[in-house]
Amino acid sequence: MKTILYATDFSENSVSALKWANLLAKKFGSKLIVMHVFDIPISIASTVSVSYMKKEKKLFTENREKLNEFCTNYLGDEKETTHIHYVVDEDGSITDGILEKAIEFDVDMIVLGTKGASATKEFFLGSTTKAILRKAPCPVLAVPSNSDLVTVKRVAYATDFEQADVFAINKLAKIAKKLDAEIRVVHVTTPKEYAGEEQMEWFKDMLREKVDYARMEFDLIFSETIFEELIWYMQNSEVNLLAMLERKDNNFYQRYLQKDLVKKMVNDSNIPLLSFSTSGL
Repeated sequence: MKTILYATDFSENSVSALKWANLLAKKFGSKLIVMHVFDIPISIASTVSVSYMKKEKKLFTENREKLNEFCTNYLGDEKETTHIHYVVDEDGSITDGILEKAIEFDVDMIVLGTKGASATKEFFLGSTTKAILRKAPCPVLAVPSNSDLVTVKRVAYATDFEQADVFAINKLAKIAKKLDAEIRVVHVTTPKEYAGEEQMEWFKDMLREKVDYARMEFDLIFSETIFEELIWYMQNSEVNLLAMLERKDNNFYQRYLQKDLVKKMVNDSNIPLLSFSTSGL
């Protein structure tokens, strides 16, 4: 990865995501773009008035200084060893602002915190998170505010035995290699699924043929409560990171995300979620 984009609202809820972004930037020798999106409410002043332009210029300067101070406070001396580029953008939509910069800078990953500074304008919950996950041209790492930065020893990938999973796991393997982590490919399904064990064996063979990563293990789990079982699996398997493919209009999406997995994951677990979009593979 050459470029990682991290976005913040300056809240403590986004600190864990900053530390994860910094860790990945160091592991890959990547440029780290630290970004903040602000909005200027338009009242009496016109967007072309002198007073508006002065206010906008002042806010750009102030927010750039806040970004620098934020990184200094929470990264300390590590900040000096990371190639950080500060970006401030004015946009009425946080989602659009982030995605536009992700495309402009051709970033390889977006890192987000999962809780914002206020309940009235939640930063990375609900529609904003889901919009970025589904529209991003690259993988998105959503980091819960209570996620402790630890040595990443084990990464889990939730699969539904699809061709797109192979491409996603291939990308994940490059990340796991830099982190020196094991990959656990897990399939959670109901006992009624037809030929689950045979499908797992077929998928194992295909992955071993197409993904060059020796440290892969496979787990097949049967349960009537798929989401709860996935949470239990992560907590009891010492998983430090969960990865999955953001799918649309298929059985996996309906089964795993019908309860809004992304939102539940960040609320119920302190394990970061790495999402690969089919459009970015």
